[in-house]
Amino acid sequence: MAETVEVDARGLSCPQPVIETKKAIEKTSSGEIHVLVDTMTSVMNVSRFAKNQGWKVNYEELPEGGFKIILRK
Repeated sequence: MAETVEVDARGLSCPQPVIETKKAIEKTSSGEIHVLVDTMTSVMNVSRFAKNQGWKVNYEELPEGGFKIILRK
């Protein structure tokens, strides 16, 4: 069964969310990674990085504010 990894990058300024996502990707060959971020800039930067690594990317706006980026492989 594929695991789901969660990365909480809320409150971190760029490039920290991308760096935290990179660490999770290095440990996870497949499955889902959920990355929590505060800003659309972080959504764009993390999404671009993950797509370059071969992951499928979606995101949703969270009701309490911020975004959840969903990476799948």
